[in-house]
Amino acid sequence: MPGAAVPIDDLTDPVLRPEQREILGYLDGLTVDLDPETLLDEAIEKTGLEDFGHNDFRQRLEVYAAAADTDAGNTNLNRLILHNRIVRLLSQRLLLTDLLRRYPEIHDIEIERPIIVVGLPRSGTTHLVNLIAADTRRRALPYWESQEPFPLRGEGPDVNGVDPRFARSVAEHESAMVMTPLVQAMHDRVPQAIEEEVELLDLDFASYVLEWHARVPRWRDFYLTLDQDQHYGYLRTILKALTFLRGPRQWVLKSPQHCEQLGPLIRTFPDATVAFTHRDPVAVIQSAVTMLAYGDRVRRNAIDPEGLVEYWIDRIERLLRACVRDRGLVGPEQSMDISFHQLNGNEMAILEQIYAANGTPLTSDTRAAFCGYLDDNPRGKHGLLRYDLEGHFGRSPDEVRSRFGFYFDRFDVRPEA
Repeated sequence: MPGAAVPIDDLTDPVLRPEQREILGYLDGLTVDLDPETLLDEAIEKTGLEDFGHNDFRQRLEVYAAAADTDAGNTNLNRLILHNRIVRLLSQRLLLTDLLRRYPEIHDIEIERPIIVVGLPRSGTTHLVNLIAADTRRRALPYWESQEPFPLRGEGPDVNGVDPRFARSVAEHESAMVMTPLVQAMHDRVPQAIEEEVELLDLDFASYVLEWHARVPRWRDFYLTLDQDQHYGYLRTILKALTFLRGPRQWVLKSPQHCEQLGPLIRTFPDATVAFTHRDPVAVIQSAVTMLAYGDRVRRNAIDPEGLVEYWIDRIERLLRACVRDRGLVGPEQSMDISFHQLNGNEMAILEQIYAANGTPLTSDTRAAFCGYLDDNPRGKHGLLRYDLEGHFGRSPDEVRSRFGFYFDRFDVRPEA
């Protein structure tokens, strides 16, 4: 059982550990290039490939890289992380294009009746998608695969059967635990845990995910103008390719971004079963900004609690207003709304509803797998943190909650202390 919640006393005025100071100091004098042409060249050199597919992504790449480059608050560590991220995305794009050229039959694969979990960050989406992924008939996206969905040409498992992409993810996770050890208590992102397919959308430089890595309102505004039907179609192609590589099972997916992209989502996956999770936005916001502020001790030159909370109050409001506006696009026969308070001991009843809507039988083996996951993953498994929205960010819960009356009016959401 988890113990008492632990406060982060230095959240907004961090006291760095010696190893954190050493790494930040070592990187301080490094020149990190975020020029798109440099990034493209690095990806070409890394993969030995040159065809990125449709060239329309280049304009989006330029805006993406420029938004990251002009964020003056980044430490050199975060600039390096962003540099490596973009090179990785470009490399994966090259590898996907090459795979599709060699195996055009990938385009004929169908993505049938996926289960898609849609909800705010910190609203139970991770718990629910990892639970459904315990069904071995399902195809899900583990974190290690989300980072490198396609292997380099000629790269395969070692003599022990370990995929080198998984090994690299383990090494990165261990490094992250050195730099930000409390992250696991906030969001358990071990290499084998199920991750959001928004990471795959980012191969097309068309998702909101960059907003979690830097202060990029310029990218947010550009992203919100994009024709997401096109980019969700690219996501479907990626899922086809992953199905080709690792088995023809039905997918389980999830992302908060879908809250504001329900039209493109359901047009791309018209036979999907969509499970919407709902939680008090105050709890979501205080959890999200606490996690971001904690990571900012190594990502940013200074913590900006007021700017951080203002950005994410606005961002969560945008997501929820779009969700309320477009919820009716997903019919009642293929969707359900799940309140956060229901996701604590009532999971089996919820799963029965989801599987019935999806037309998939709940076998005894699947029920046993779900029960095993629940037993092995109690809430607070890696510890609990104490959140202090007013003390750390200067906002009272009632003040923040007053922005979201439209959401409480639409869904069964309970205010949390």
